Amino acid sequence: MDSLELLTTRRSSKNLFAPAPDELQLDSILQAATQVPDHGGLTPWRFVVINSETGLQRFQAALCDTVTHNQMGEDAMKKAERVGKMAPMVIAVIASPKAGKPEWEQTLSAGCAAYAIQLATNAQGFDNVWITGMWVHSPILRDAFACSESEKIIGLMMIGTSENPALHQPKNTDVNEFTQYW
Repeated sequence: MDSLELLTTRRSSKNLFAPAPDELQLDSILQAATQVPDHGGLTPWRFVVINSETGLQRFQAALCDTVTHNQMGEDAMKKAERVGKMAPMVIAVIASPKAGKPEWEQTLSAGCAAYAIQLATNAQGFDNVWITGMWVHSPILRDAFACSESEKIIGLMMIGTSENPALHQPKNTDVNEFTQYW
């Protein structure tokens, strides 16, 4: 798959199973994430990789604890249980801005790192979905990931193998709907 095909066929998949990337593949994914624009070498992001059985159980418990803590009800608990078992690997991408530099640029860099994780995952034949919502604002997850006051969870990158690899087709988007030419 060439670079342009990768960019034009990337899709999210919520039906993810084992296998997940192995150690060497994961290293390549993380290396790709570190190549994004990073505001002068600040590396304003960090990653928490959850891929062991114990780690995934802790992650699932943190999601359920978030629902309980926020008194969100039975439907939210079912969603937490579903999200907690969605993939055999999760990479939490955390924006970790450095003081004295524009925070918004550093946050965008963390977003670029998350997207690079998605592309590098797809390039190696795996699928993924970028999860946000109530989870990225959870004080329980922030605590579990040892987030400082200035850090933000940008996304939970759920990674595995899709049951439907034929999903990757170009969207053929009409770019004229949201593009202006001067």
